[in-house]
Amino acid sequence: METALPGGAVHGDMNVRAVAELSPDERAALFDRDAGIGAVRADVDDIVDRVRREGDVALREFAEEFDDVTVGNLDVTDEAERAYESVDDDVREAIETAADNVRAFHERQLPDDWRASFDGRELGRRFRPLERVGVYAPGGTAAYPSSVLMGAVPAAVAGVDHVAVATPPAEELPAPTLAAAHVAGVDAVYRVGGAQAVAALAHGTETVAPVQKVVGPGNRWVTAAKAAVRGDVEIDFLAGPSELLVVCDATADPELVAADLLAQAEHDPNASVVCVTDDEATAEAVAEACDRQADRRDRSDVIREALDDDASGVLLARSMSEAVLFAEEYAAEHLSVVAADDESVLDRVDSAGSVFLGAFSPVAAGDYATGTNHVLPTGGLAKVAGGLSVDQFLRSTTVQRLDAEALSALQETVTTLARAEGLEAHAESVDRRFDDGGDDDDN
Repeated sequence: METALPGGAVHGDMNVRAVAELSPDERAALFDRDAGIGAVRADVDDIVDRVRREGDVALREFAEEFDDVTVGNLDVTDEAERAYESVDDDVREAIETAADNVRAFHERQLPDDWRASFDGRELGRRFRPLERVGVYAPGGTAAYPSSVLMGAVPAAVAGVDHVAVATPPAEELPAPTLAAAHVAGVDAVYRVGGAQAVAALAHGTETVAPVQKVVGPGNRWVTAAKAAVRGDVEIDFLAGPSELLVVCDATADPELVAADLLAQAEHDPNASVVCVTDDEATAEAVAEACDRQADRRDRSDVIREALDDDASGVLLARSMSEAVLFAEEYAAEHLSVVAADDESVLDRVDSAGSVFLGAFSPVAAGDYATGTNHVLPTGGLAKVAGGLSVDQFLRSTTVQRLDAEALSALQETVTTLARAEGLEAHAESVDRRFDDGGDDDDN
């Protein structure tokens, strides 16, 4: 049975609490969000090690053990084109529209190579794509063609030569997921999921070609595997359960705010969904709407569990300034702003994975079709990192060319600093370019 926290009004599974009156434990529940990988790390290490040693044999055995599926061919690339032809026309059109939007947005991110003169020094920067990338597309209780698009399309835009997708095995793989791989131009699709998929992409097996980087969302087993292989390959980041913070004022429609909160809550019983507002009536109405709408959703059990968690709730701020300060500290994966002056709120929040402004910008639109990427930092990581982008599939190289005059102008600076650091050979490598015969005593 739901019990009220001190100072909080209760509406079903959602608490209304004052930001200023949150206890240290309540603040910890809201802010100390992590991916939950500690509890599975030892088991994941064993899985990764077995895949490294046993290859395809381990992948097939894990499919039997974890997915209750007997896997024949691990490589199902050929099935992607057939799936594209088999899905309903409306699904195919939706995938193509979403892919076009993701492609257009990420093409704007492509950086240009450049060279410029700095007082006679010709300096520049160039960008080149990675050669091989692996994209993890979750499966389990739902199909995620959108995750295929969010990982594979930016990689293709960046110019990656080989993009592979791994997705959990099933008696029949979801056709929309395979169709999305075809639309995204994926080079290989593997029927393998969980920690073992990450291990296979990182280390390679008889069937799965190793990659340089693994990206994409997943459960805590997938996330723990990404942590385990980091160093052997690059990863995007360690993402935990979905998060949504809504900052709103009295102009917001509580029913729409509640609908957005429930949309993210249905991802995972460990999802964190929070609304903070400076209007008491709005706070009460949002909590009531969440309770009323929850039972109407197909995944009501998952939603209820997420809403009931101490990491979720409705918060009442004393002012919009206090709400904004909370949002900046929270550093949400998804930040929805529904307020009369939403641009002012945006200007004051630097830490968020993706921001949704206004009543007609639901997070679900970004999850699927606006073109922005839905692979985003969680657990406060937005304070130091952004979401998946073209940048993550590129490496940069700096370039420099100096003539004698340009090097001469820097000679004293370089040699002074080199000798101050005790690196005489560094200094000599510059000086001898201007010496007539050098001073070596080798002869």
